[in-house]
Amino acid sequence: MDIKVVLFDLDGTLLPMDQEEFVRAYFGLLSQKMSHYGYNPKELVSAIWQGTKAMMKNDGTHLNEEVFWRVLKDIYGDRILESQPYFEEFYHNEFIGVKDICSFNPLAKEAVDRIKNKGLRIALATQPIFPHIATQNRIKWAGLEESDFELVTYYENIGFSKPSLEYYKEVCKRLNVDPTECLMVGNDVDDDMIVSSLGMKTFLLTDCLINNSDKDISLYHQGTFNDLMNYLNV
Repeated sequence: MDIKVVLFDLDGTLLPMDQEEFVRAYFGLLSQKMSHYGYNPKELVSAIWQGTKAMMKNDGTHLNEEVFWRVLKDIYGDRILESQPYFEEFYHNEFIGVKDICSFNPLAKEAVDRIKNKGLRIALATQPIFPHIATQNRIKWAGLEESDFELVTYYENIGFSKPSLEYYKEVCKRLNVDPTECLMVGNDVDDDMIVSSLGMKTFLLTDCLINNSDKDISLYHQGTFNDLMNYLNV
């Protein structure tokens, strides 16, 4: 296999979780905190979803962070911008409560270490709809450090989102590598396996499989972290 770079997804891949439970816990803690500053929980969650959808449709003209806060400003006005420090405070403090929803798999770090020891490059191609601090936290919950990866995407540093192919093209551009020289490891069939249309190799991690479109997954190399390490011969 002519693989130079392994791209890993984070949520549900390196960090085991039930995505629906994660979202419920995340929104619950965030809306609870922001209710102390006069924000109606249901309205805030709706606004965040609108901002998230805008990021997922982003065309790269602006960073995801800019797109997100523009949507919230349209809803709340300058008030929401004045409240940004409270959101940042949340990710430094209360967000840790979401860790209880996640699991831990020591094989995630083992796989990363063994892949790096083989001389392959590694990047974290995680959905860039969270702030940097929230992504750093989740990396640590998986038993890893941001420094383990050559590149990490978050909403402050990119203007595309999964499953846009432009997201993956941009990641490859920053890594100065052709998609055909990469392997994408992820658990979401729609968001992660789409890279096969770029000629990128894929490995579907099935521990926390998401297949919302009920696609035929027999098309993909798949399995556990042990299967992945065997596949890469590391």
